[in-house]
Amino acid sequence: MDPQEQFCRNQACRAYGRKGEGHVVIHSRRERRYQCKRCRRTCAETAGTALYRLRTARDQIVVVITLLAYGCPIQAIVAAFGLDERTVARWQARAGAQSQRVHEHLVQAGRVELGQVQADELRVRIVGGVLWLASASAVPSRLWHGGAVSATRDRALIRGLLERVRACGPVQGLRLCTDGLASYPSQALRLFRTPERTGHRGRPQLLLATGLLIAQAIKRYTQRRVAGVEHRVVRGTADAVAAALVRTQGRSTAVINTADIERLNATFRARLASLTRRTRAGVHRRDTTEAGMWLVGAVYNFCRPHRSLRQCHAADRAPAPRWIERTPAQAAGLTDHRWSVPELLRFPVPGLGLRRRGRRPTWLLDAARAAGHAA
Repeated sequence: MDPQEQFCRNQACRAYGRKGEGHVVIHSRRERRYQCKRCRRTCAETAGTALYRLRTARDQIVVVITLLAYGCPIQAIVAAFGLDERTVARWQARAGAQSQRVHEHLVQAGRVELGQVQADELRVRIVGGVLWLASASAVPSRLWHGGAVSATRDRALIRGLLERVRACGPVQGLRLCTDGLASYPSQALRLFRTPERTGHRGRPQLLLATGLLIAQAIKRYTQRRVAGVEHRVVRGTADAVAAALVRTQGRSTAVINTADIERLNATFRARLASLTRRTRAGVHRRDTTEAGMWLVGAVYNFCRPHRSLRQCHAADRAPAPRWIERTPAQAAGLTDHRWSVPELLRFPVPGLGLRRRGRRPTWLLDAARAAGHAA
């Protein structure tokens, strides 16, 4: 138990959401509870996480959620563990909500260097209908920036996806590569704008981000086979796009493509049973697909090392070099180690809290002042 990694769960407390300031202490090791010295409230270690108030053994829950994150159908888990299907579905929904909170807290905190971003959509067949799942990822770090699910493949779906991309980091110097869907350039030119502050009264003028490049790879099909690919530059010049792709991909030559996001889509289809083509494990509701998407995406970002991101150990001079495995979150600088699935499920994420009026207490002013000096 590490009190420095915990925060007060009482939203009415001034110390809510603040870590590493010494106000959280261990209340009971046997019950694994903490106490806040400011409001004197106690809370469980798993409060606000996917494992809160679950009566089943934690090891079994972790095994089941790990199987769900790697593509095992719910029917197989029910037959193997003797669980109720509704129980497994409820665990998946909890894990998906926890994964979404972690993603929004860490990935969409504005600290990611976007660089080259690729976006694409998946057509998902559900029971009695069709859903569209749009995703975006960074090429250098392979980091999944998030996704959006909709019943129609329209501009609302693309706008929801690009809003998550914008929340990940600054859009200056962004290189966006997509397929031929017309909603991508139109929504990108609307969203990736910043206000120009001049100090005058009135609404500031919105200007496109500096260095923004938008390109499309439009595939031409003949009898359901790709007959050709047309490269189109929407924002910027062809030379600028080519130079940016060479710098990002680390190759001597590079063309406009969406190969990385299509490979990630294949990973989603392999690890989410409901996305498999001609599957018998189809889902009935949209929120089930969203929960599975967030769970698979969070495990992909934080728990599973990517083969293309591994680095050779510099200090090892043996004939057979040893590789340092890295996850996309490590490559993006969001964490310094590979997470486990239990660590993902019990990671505490603070909410928005309450807005309070009046003067802040002295200890809070001292903590903010100390944090400013440390930065």
